[in-house]
Amino acid sequence: MERRHPGDRLDRARRRPHNRRSFHADKAMETRPSALALTPLLLFLALFFGAGLYFTLQGEDMGFYQLRAPVAILPALALAAWIAHCRGVKPGETLLRGMGDPNIMTMCLIFMLAGAFAYVSQAIGAVDAVVSLGIGAVPAGLLLPGLFVVAALISLAIGTSMGTVAAVVPIALGVADAAGLDRALVVGAVLGGAMFGDNLSVISDTTIAATRSQGAEMRDKFRENFRIALPAALATMLLLAFLGDPAPVTTDEAASPWLVLPYVLVLALALSGLDVLLVLGIGIALAGGFGLALSPGYSLVHFAGDIWTGFEGMTEILLLSLLIGGLGALMKAAGGLEWLAQVIARFARGRQGRRTGEFSIAALSATADVFTANNTVAILVSGDVARDIAQRHGISPRRAASVLDIFACVPQGLLPYGAQILLAAGLASVSPLALSGTVFYCWILALVTIGFIAWPRRGEAAEAALAADPGA
Repeated sequence: MERRHPGDRLDRARRRPHNRRSFHADKAMETRPSALALTPLLLFLALFFGAGLYFTLQGEDMGFYQLRAPVAILPALALAAWIAHCRGVKPGETLLRGMGDPNIMTMCLIFMLAGAFAYVSQAIGAVDAVVSLGIGAVPAGLLLPGLFVVAALISLAIGTSMGTVAAVVPIALGVADAAGLDRALVVGAVLGGAMFGDNLSVISDTTIAATRSQGAEMRDKFRENFRIALPAALATMLLLAFLGDPAPVTTDEAASPWLVLPYVLVLALALSGLDVLLVLGIGIALAGGFGLALSPGYSLVHFAGDIWTGFEGMTEILLLSLLIGGLGALMKAAGGLEWLAQVIARFARGRQGRRTGEFSIAALSATADVFTANNTVAILVSGDVARDIAQRHGISPRRAASVLDIFACVPQGLLPYGAQILLAAGLASVSPLALSGTVFYCWILALVTIGFIAWPRRGEAAEAALAADPGA
């Protein structure tokens, strides 16, 4: 009979508790699906949407912008940290890791540079030059489609639908009144063009957020997006051509065409594949150089001040990006994204494929925008989940970014409590509800995108047939 050393029993006794602790630690490290982990996001949306609805009913013109998103998200962060702690996750480390994610930090840097470029370009008169030159080029018989194209080009150049609405709507109203056209119809055409450019522009915050959150290249997303947006834009122009009457268009002042060059060069450099940080840096330098050369009284002191003002203009979205990054990391670590992925899979009845995933991303993005009334916030909120859906369903990053961006911009251009329609309605003295029905581009873009998603791609029909009959 084999004799055992007395120390063997002690060793076994020591190993047993250690093994139990390791087992529980390993279980804690596993990401278990949890619906509770998503409640912080619902809390954020409820606070943001509820406050906006309350202030709107109180008569505030911009009710959905009385409670700022970076403040509304703080209670959600506290709840997410508590849930993560209860599930064995270190909330502090997870929060900081999410906020410091390279994608989030790159996005923030891009936001800052884009804000500086946009403000410097506006300060030197480049926006006025684009508006003046664009309106002057509209043919007399194509007022409505012409205004749509002008707004689209300006928004594509400056990367903001709000700036486009503020710049173009006053001019369009003067032309509309002189021609005897319906104000709601004219403003709807401008809003549609503004959303076209906002969805596509390489310096738009929605494009930046969509590409960075999905890991897509800017030029790839632009090309994918353009294939969908162009048919929608052409259909919108055709519809507007039948709705409008011929009217002459005149401009009151001449503008230097040289001031348009920074916009053109930035767009060309971005589409050439140059890194977007370098593109925006070059754009800021070019805009400042043209301002010093062509704008009387513009100095280096003004240039430096305008760069800083542009940075300040992006403070809210920059802070929100950081906090959303931390919230997303906490929810993911607590199992929220895993639970959502399982729900989507059950909703799709087990079907895996591009169309199922793209419709899921579209629904996610649109729902987030309806609740937040801010397309950039909607993309930031749903970006991580959309990326996970794309990976599970074999969707390319550029396609995921395109669908995510489109379905955040479509409802944004139609919401009567969205900033774009509220601003346009205030400028035109028109009901926001009346404007929602005249933004034909957003309605058509939604239909065209749904068609693109539903239409089988090359090889999908053969794969489906092979899956149904493996012996074929």
